Amino acid sequence: MFDTLYNFYIILGMEIISSIPSDLKIKFESGTLILEGASENHSVPKAFIWDKRTWQHRAPGYLYRQVIKEFVRTKTPYIDEAKKYFTFDFKQKFRLAPRPYQTSSIEAWRNNERCGVIVLPTGAGKTHVATMAIELCKRQTLIVVPTIDLMNQWYDLLLSTFDAEIGLIGGGFYEIGAITVTTYASAFRHQERIGNQFGLIIFDECHHLPSEGFKYAAEFAIAPFRLGLSATPERADGNNSLLEELVGKFVYRIEAQQLAGEYLADYIVEKVEVDLTDEECDAYQRQRDIFRRFVRAKNIPFGSINGWKTFVIQSARSEDGRRAMKAYRESKKIALGTNAKLRVLRDLLIRHKHDKVLIFTAENEMVYRISKNFLVPAITHETNIKERRFWLEALNKGDVLVLATSKVLNEGVNIPDARVAIILSGSGSSREHIQRLGRILRKKENKQAILYEVITRNTTEEHISQRRSDVRQFQGRKTPDDRDLFAQRNS
Repeated sequence: MFDTLYNFYIILGMEIISSIPSDLKIKFESGTLILEGASENHSVPKAFIWDKRTWQHRAPGYLYRQVIKEFVRTKTPYIDEAKKYFTFDFKQKFRLAPRPYQTSSIEAWRNNERCGVIVLPTGAGKTHVATMAIELCKRQTLIVVPTIDLMNQWYDLLLSTFDAEIGLIGGGFYEIGAITVTTYASAFRHQERIGNQFGLIIFDECHHLPSEGFKYAAEFAIAPFRLGLSATPERADGNNSLLEELVGKFVYRIEAQQLAGEYLADYIVEKVEVDLTDEECDAYQRQRDIFRRFVRAKNIPFGSINGWKTFVIQSARSEDGRRAMKAYRESKKIALGTNAKLRVLRDLLIRHKHDKVLIFTAENEMVYRISKNFLVPAITHETNIKERRFWLEALNKGDVLVLATSKVLNEGVNIPDARVAIILSGSGSSREHIQRLGRILRKKENKQAILYEVITRNTTEEHISQRRSDVRQFQGRKTPDDRDLFAQRNS
């Protein structure tokens, strides 16, 4: 009901209420709303609090919609000088027929007053859902993305989709258009000044939004319409709940295995187990013993939510603590970097010598080691933009078939032909695991994607692997044949 009333109010201008003489005036200032013309004891929308510094009522910018709803409901006359965005009749240059789940997701979003989070797996067409939302809302739009690379991808997509002025904020540009693309970092810097210039705001990879600082991209914006997009919204710190406050509730979700075969590449997940050598095993146990003795002595509750934080604090307070931290890192380095993993990698590269392969590790040191040993390109956070783009284009063209990387390709890259992902090491994050799987799920005819996870038996890596695999995308997708073959070969 409100959606209809609010749109009626916006589209017609302000004839309903604000044409009535009023002393109440809403303004936008530094990411907040100011209500002029009301005294401290004046009855005002509950979003406002009295600011004794300026002797005015003030509210967070993102509560603009709530304020308008209350004014409309109570038929309170006011003047709106906060809103500086325009309406546009966005028409797509050519229309791609949406997939059924894309239509369902945008309908669920519209039914929730055009606010909320849509969760779709990588490769399922989140950008197409976003263009549908832009066309539906017809408001000046801001799209917020995590990286410069993604910003450039969105810019190219929007230029080819809409006959509209497309702006960029970030990467040396500051141009506001009918549709503008920016990064979370740039939005953090500029939103307190431009947060009233957009009626629709879209947060791509919205799991970044609850991060400290990035959340201001939402808090300082007045946009009444909001869309969050992600394949992996859950956060280890639990702050994904903040998405409901800043964007809207989760309105639609579908997982990769539900789309595999028809809309995404079918896929299988193979877990390959290797063993440490006797020498590596002895070194690993020595380091773990040092670490365990310190943890027991300090009664550190490992396994609890504050266990790691407590260990970090305690380890910095004494020589024994620093030795324990060093031992922890050394044991992890041994488990993640055992030579047995490189032998498995060699065999897998031979097996998939005609496929495009992405190799993921937890540490840059291992990336460079793989690059040197197997003569394959490496991409890390140290790789400059031009070199990174060169190697990604070379992989897409087929000039190279293998790339080794750490974390920088977890999201925001499009490699449709990649069929094989080999995870030699990673964190316990299920989001990271899903993102890496997503790199190989782009649909192509007769494509079956394969994700290999290589783990070291009888080390903490087994627990890490279990934690990141306890999500639906990795259930019921394992077949034992190759796993047993490699386990026997490396035992």
